[in-house]
Amino acid sequence: MGSTSAHKNEGLGRRDVIKRSAALGLITIPTMSFLSACASSDDGGDKQVEKGKTSAKNPLGVNETAALDVVIFDGGFGQQYAIDAEKKYTAAFPKAKVKHSATQKIQSQLQPRFNGGTPPDLIDNSGAEQMDMGVLVDKKQLMDLTALMDAPSIDDPSKKVRDTLRPGVLEMGQFDGDPVWIMYYAYTVYGVWYSQTNLEKLDAEYPEDWDAMLALCAKAKKQGVAGWTYPGKYPYYLPFSLYPFIAKIGGREVLDKIDNLEPNAWKDPAVKAAFEAYYELQQKGYILKGTPGLTHIQSQTEWTKGKALFIPNGSWVENEAAPTTPKDFKMMVSAPSGLDSSDKLPFGTIWASGGEPFVVPAKAKNPQGGMEQLRIMLSEESSKNFTKQVKSLSAFNGGTDGLTLSTAMQAGVDALKKAGDNVVNPRLQDWYVKLQKEQIGTAGIGEMMAGRLTPAEAIKKIQGYADAAAKDSSVKKYRHQ
Repeated sequence: MGSTSAHKNEGLGRRDVIKRSAALGLITIPTMSFLSACASSDDGGDKQVEKGKTSAKNPLGVNETAALDVVIFDGGFGQQYAIDAEKKYTAAFPKAKVKHSATQKIQSQLQPRFNGGTPPDLIDNSGAEQMDMGVLVDKKQLMDLTALMDAPSIDDPSKKVRDTLRPGVLEMGQFDGDPVWIMYYAYTVYGVWYSQTNLEKLDAEYPEDWDAMLALCAKAKKQGVAGWTYPGKYPYYLPFSLYPFIAKIGGREVLDKIDNLEPNAWKDPAVKAAFEAYYELQQKGYILKGTPGLTHIQSQTEWTKGKALFIPNGSWVENEAAPTTPKDFKMMVSAPSGLDSSDKLPFGTIWASGGEPFVVPAKAKNPQGGMEQLRIMLSEESSKNFTKQVKSLSAFNGGTDGLTLSTAMQAGVDALKKAGDNVVNPRLQDWYVKLQKEQIGTAGIGEMMAGRLTPAEAIKKIQGYADAAAKDSSVKKYRHQ
């Protein structure tokens, strides 16, 4: 559905004219592991509550008097949407006490509870301290959510919950076979975010190829505005636009090979071209000064202040950056600019997938309650409430009828329409969290964008990390089918 961004330039393409500079330094990144914590979980916790009687109103057999323990990641989406859904749980089961907790320290706060065999009944496993879901699945720490998927939906009992989800959401929760381990509640559009107002100030349109991107960055620089910023302290945000850029250049199969940990996957010419293009932004001074030291909030604030045109991010950014966003900002999102006319996929190729992963621990005291809470959240009413509150689509396939969408949300909807079938969904970030965040994102891409590694050095380093993961027998492997 998208149109190609081919410019009729004769002679050399972008791949031929990008120059690489000399190597600079290296750093090592300390790692932290959830593996040992998960693996050491004991049986010291309380036993699960007895199931209740199943009925049309209680298809999962929730114990109507059992307490429900919910922990929500208090990040870009906040926690009110979950609190509102919990009120509906209380209305359905008035004798059940709901304990609600919110934190940004998911791993550090919940790891001891997993160790002790007393995890919550429902967890929003998100944020910088997200627990490694590949490890959780491999170590049998999660409840299979198939019963939830096969339960009747709240709005239309003739439909199963699985039949009310947006495309690809259920599959994202599967790791090896049919069991569904994760319910991704948000539907996230990843890409390059910008202010339409700030582009108009430069009399510019969103650039569809890399020559146009560089020209716009040069124009902005003359006006004292940086082309890009990103969370330098969490540079694994960069793949939100970099990975679909790689797919656009070389085809989605390049990303599949990377996800599959295939030998030399990172040495593909499409990866080299994409890395060199991004590195050129750094080398030409088009990255906001000080970006490598910024958190996600700080980089977003600099962006909403108009100090940079573009930022790689997900659709949670509208809600997360709301406190600093001017009313006339006209926040928008686009698929990444292409490289040149030889790209394999058309302009519009974008990354969109389920986000905000919810899990029910295998040792939860009230797992049926945890799944019922998710069933409530996947109703049209709760979905609309989520969308209104946090300005993001949910996994429920609908829930926008009658709502006035913001410019950012409408841009996301329009981007999905433009992409058509050209929507990619890299799985590294949920299959191999440590590899993606600490090694590829931080020690590889982050160091390159800080100017401390050349693209060639970054690719070699990242391929080494991927090879090590592929050879590590303690790491459960997953593959695209």
